[in-house]
Amino acid sequence: MAQRDATHDPARRSWVASANAPGTDFPIQNLPLGVFSTHGAGPRCGVAIGDQILDLTAAHAAGLIGNAAVAEPSLGALMGQGRAASAALRAEVSALLSEGATPRPELLVPMATARMHLPTTVRNFSDFMASYDHCARLGVKRDPKNPLPPAFRQLPVAYHSRASSVRVSGESVIRPHGQWQHQDGSMHFGPTEAMDYELEMAVWIAGDNALGEPVTMASAPDRIFGYGLLNDWSVRDVQRWEMPPLGPFLGKSVSTSVSPWIITAEALAPFEVPAAVQDPPALPYLDSAWNRSHGGLAVRMTAAILTPRMRAEGAAPFILTDTQFAAMYWTAATMVAHHGTNGCNLLAGDLLGSGTVSGSEETARACLAEIGLTGPVVLPNGESRKWIQDGDEIIFRGRAEAPGAVSIGFGECRGVLDPAIAWPA
Repeated sequence: MAQRDATHDPARRSWVASANAPGTDFPIQNLPLGVFSTHGAGPRCGVAIGDQILDLTAAHAAGLIGNAAVAEPSLGALMGQGRAASAALRAEVSALLSEGATPRPELLVPMATARMHLPTTVRNFSDFMASYDHCARLGVKRDPKNPLPPAFRQLPVAYHSRASSVRVSGESVIRPHGQWQHQDGSMHFGPTEAMDYELEMAVWIAGDNALGEPVTMASAPDRIFGYGLLNDWSVRDVQRWEMPPLGPFLGKSVSTSVSPWIITAEALAPFEVPAAVQDPPALPYLDSAWNRSHGGLAVRMTAAILTPRMRAEGAAPFILTDTQFAAMYWTAATMVAHHGTNGCNLLAGDLLGSGTVSGSEETARACLAEIGLTGPVVLPNGESRKWIQDGDEIIFRGRAEAPGAVSIGFGECRGVLDPAIAWPA
């Protein structure tokens, strides 16, 4: 479990000037981890600081960082060492970058010149359904008297998704082909007519447990390496047709976009808040005093759209969703604990999606399927959208905020929808 320490001090400043700018996503109180490359050099681990990246491989070679795991081309080895290792690394990096330390500008790489990669090879990917408001809104269409799945109030429902199609922010998504049934009962196969986004939180797993060894609520918080943004691209017409027998399949496996920077659980300690009240109370295996008092996270999350016409006109992205992660019915710790209840061996580098982070406010509908319940959204330039169209870019942002703490950002998770390919002859 994360503890507040000197790395969270609101008065702490960095010798990297851009890290001290008001409103920056990456002040010295953040220090998120990622994997980047530059021209002529392969992927390596880094820390975001202001508009720069601290090259951890170079810092280790200079004898300034002790853990050799940071010299690997991914964060997988560090994740495997567990939360104690990431906490120790955070303390070292904070001291290295703090005002008063000897500046080492040769260890910095401008973000503008770097290419970001997936933080690690995604071992497994499971996607949850943890928002009461998301489930209730869409469930009313299916069954007005019983909009929630029977198990929703008892456990965090999830399904195993496709790890191989997880992609880093910035990679485009190709409009997929699929099969679905029209309202008149006729069958159709072709490019989807109902492409959607889902604004979610990514939860990255630290450490391993042996197959058959349960994960408990006492250990679950320490299995969370960190958090990011996740777009669970959804093919709604295909999804509706395939869902009733076994759940999502081709409606979800086309692509999943994740933000490149992992905000460590240690960085988010000042933003822990009480978990949402559950009715009925969770069974004991999904309950703990820590979760009730600290299981939620105060992170504001937004989803915006930038259409080709808006881009040509120089318009700013239009915010479709403005929501709060703290309102989720199930916390990240309960997701981890429930996932490992049966002894499932959660592995370092596993990825969990929180499910759509929808809130009770109209502005907090976190996908077009929800927004469209009251009609297509009308953009400031007069365009309207029921579903994502070719060339549209979806942009997620997140920001943790709390009284007395320096707010920290998550960076961006972006993706453009490209046209479908021609179906092979």
